Amino acid sequence: MQFDLTDEQSLLVSTIRRFVETELIPLEDEVEAAGALDPAKARAIFEKSRTLGFYAMNIPGQYGGGGLSAVDTMLAEEQFGHTTDILVRRAFGNVYESLLEGDAEQKARWLLPCVRGERTCSIAITEPHAGSDAAGIRTSAAKRGGGYVLNGGKHFISDGLHSDFFIVSAVTDPAARPRHVSLFLVDKDLPGVLVGRDQPMMGLAGTSHVELFFEDVKLGPGHLLGGEGRGLEIAYSTLGRVRLGQVGARAIGKASRLATMMTGHANERVQFGKPIGEFQMIQQMIADSVIEINAARLMLLRAAWEIDRGRDARDWISMVKIEAAETLGRVADRAVQVFGGMGYCAALPVERLYRDARIFRIFDGTSEIHRTVVARSALRRGAPMWDIGAA
Repeated sequence: MQFDLTDEQSLLVSTIRRFVETELIPLEDEVEAAGALDPAKARAIFEKSRTLGFYAMNIPGQYGGGGLSAVDTMLAEEQFGHTTDILVRRAFGNVYESLLEGDAEQKARWLLPCVRGERTCSIAITEPHAGSDAAGIRTSAAKRGGGYVLNGGKHFISDGLHSDFFIVSAVTDPAARPRHVSLFLVDKDLPGVLVGRDQPMMGLAGTSHVELFFEDVKLGPGHLLGGEGRGLEIAYSTLGRVRLGQVGARAIGKASRLATMMTGHANERVQFGKPIGEFQMIQQMIADSVIEINAARLMLLRAAWEIDRGRDARDWISMVKIEAAETLGRVADRAVQVFGGMGYCAALPVERLYRDARIFRIFDGTSEIHRTVVARSALRRGAPMWDIGAA
């Protein structure tokens, strides 16, 4: 095992960290106050990031992306986690690897403009009756005249107001078992596509989370992504890496930022004549946070290592999703406690990070669902999946 970063990886991490600290974190208070990111500032951070080669780093170089490995992507994503969601989306892009499943024409129409930052995409899978149960969707795409007619609705579509098109899951054969779910590329300006309300959230200020409605939306065969009936297969395979980065790695990044703030405050805050960091109960909260963050980080990098070797990493991704999300929740709670009244005050970022942390245990599959995935896999295989010697 080799735990040292290469020179290239060290440079990647330090450069992104510096960009986040100097270009993005100073915008956080403004985004929180306004509930949105100023378009001119969004454009400015996009241009700076693209100049440095930071935009769409997860996409292979042949399509104009950064071509990072899974491990390198997670190193970058952890740094992304140090700031708020909307700033990451505008600065570094949100190009879903599901678009790589498209044919040449689809890549030219939808993937390449995303990589260049000319178009933005959102994933539209979640429905009011189908959250963690992605197979339980009701949106349908009925075959008609050589194409499809899309009807139904989605909600909690992140970045939906800003996006130009959506990757939409829909049932294409209701009678099939298991359910015949397919993915479609749906432009926002198509007749029958309606953007509903932007649903207010406890955190994630600046990122829209809209409802979508589809009323007899006519789609040609060129809108079908990756073949009919492959929707869940594509979602589970390509979105797993997204889940690992945007949930696992970013949760670790946020927890690391909070831990750094905690230790700084514990050294500076004096009570009863000495820094509060000298009190054992404060030390325990700091120690537990450091231990849990490092455990989650090692699990994250192991999962990415599995992906880079072409192995099925779904079990590892579920474990990381649970561990990183719940670690962030505990660290955020401790940070508020260490800061005391000021930790509950909106004048400091601790309060905002505490609110943002709560969603990590819910989106991209709840902790409960992912525990079920891990348990079923362990029972099915008949041996611990975490055994280093296991194939």
